[in-house]
Amino acid sequence: MARKPARMYRRLERPYVRREYMRGVPGSKIRIFDMGNPKGDFAVCVSLVAEEACQIRHSALEAARISANKLLMKRVGRNNFYMKIRVFPHHVLREHKLAVGAGADRISSGMRRAFGRPVGTAARVKAGQRIMSVSVNPENYEFAKEALKRASYKLPTPCRIVVEKGAELVS
Repeated sequence: MARKPARMYRRLERPYVRREYMRGVPGSKIRIFDMGNPKGDFAVCVSLVAEEACQIRHSALEAARISANKLLMKRVGRNNFYMKIRVFPHHVLREHKLAVGAGADRISSGMRRAFGRPVGTAARVKAGQRIMSVSVNPENYEFAKEALKRASYKLPTPCRIVVEKGAELVS
């Protein structure tokens, strides 16, 4: 069965995060949260900031990470940037799968007690929260902006790019 559209999970609902009570929660697709050179001393920090509160699926975060990382690796080089994903998908998404096909009316009980099974995870993002940050030197500033712009196309919320000079990514 195909996944439901992302618009189903965009609305913030009550958080569902206690994994010790759940069975069958799929693992997160995000494998790396820090890319590039974490020990480098970079003068400019560019961040992708969410403009609206929403939930971002783990697959969308991974797609945004891949697109930004690919451009930075190609244009800037592995040792000339440091990118960090600042949100983690804690919230477990549930989906109630209805039986379809011939004879499904005898099996299915419709939406009665429709709690749903875990189908994925999502990061809950508030308005004004930083989603990902890139630290670069001033000569690579435009490439970092372009990378975050491409990453924002993969996310379900409108984003803006904020530039900070001399900022540390430790905070």
